[in-house]
Amino acid sequence: MTPRLFVDVDPRPLHLPTTRLAGADLYKLHRQIARFGSSIDGMPPPEVYRGKDGEFVIYNGVTRATRAAKALPGRLITVEIVDDLPYAVGHLPTIGSKLP
Repeated sequence: MTPRLFVDVDPRPLHLPTTRLAGADLYKLHRQIARFGSSIDGMPPPEVYRGKDGEFVIYNGVTRATRAAKALPGRLITVEIVDDLPYAVGHLPTIGSKLP
């Protein structure tokens, strides 16, 4: 396991995990938008894995990253790289391709 790193990225090209291929849970997304609006101040960083191809796949925080991508297009968010994967993840859909 590699040490955890924090990097700033655009949330739109982050890949969705295989358990959330449809994107964020719309109920949770609307609830977060109602509660936090477009603010990402104090938002815990989504956790991501880095695939063998250098692409990031979200491990935890699909709804948070989707809210940031929808409310603040083009703004970078901080993500935490949890570990590197031994396989590519670039074939998975991205947040940007599933924005409601």
